[in-house]
Amino acid sequence: MSTTTIVLVVTLLVVLWIISAYNRFVTLVNQAKEAWADIQVQLKRRYDLIPNLVETVKGYAAHESSTFENVTKARAAAMGATSSSPAAQAQAENQLSGALKTLFAVSEAYPDLKANQNFLQLQKELGDTEDKIQASRRFYNTTVMALNTAEQSFPGNVIANSFGFKPMDLFELAAADAAAAEPVAVQF
Repeated sequence: MSTTTIVLVVTLLVVLWIISAYNRFVTLVNQAKEAWADIQVQLKRRYDLIPNLVETVKGYAAHESSTFENVTKARAAAMGATSSSPAAQAQAENQLSGALKTLFAVSEAYPDLKANQNFLQLQKELGDTEDKIQASRRFYNTTVMALNTAEQSFPGNVIANSFGFKPMDLFELAAADAAAAEPVAVQF
């Protein structure tokens, strides 16, 4: 083999490696965007269920208006944060989760409500949606972690920097974990 052939083969291998690495980053970015879209779909479902749940509980607990107002405000804030960063979205979702916990605590004080089929169905659907949101968040964070690791590892960081790939933010709920551990206080 001549030196020219060896140089051509090595150059071809380097070009193929660059193409492969670039395509891997594109795939990871697209997976992260898809995962973020999945979170948004599940959050939209959650936002759609909440007014029905509030109206069902409202019929039984008319004097608990501050709880209903808090849930409604938290829902509006969470819906308004959908175009924000994952950190801002997480904070709004934490507030909504806390308001929903209070709503469910209020519902515990009304035995007729707890037996109401509409309420039970809405509660079940909301619980299912919460599970899907958690799964979507985990998938998003896993995908973003893979992307960020690939962008920060050598030699991937050379390709990522050359083509302008940037790390993405994780969807963190550290504040929610602390709030979720606290019991909900219901006073009449």
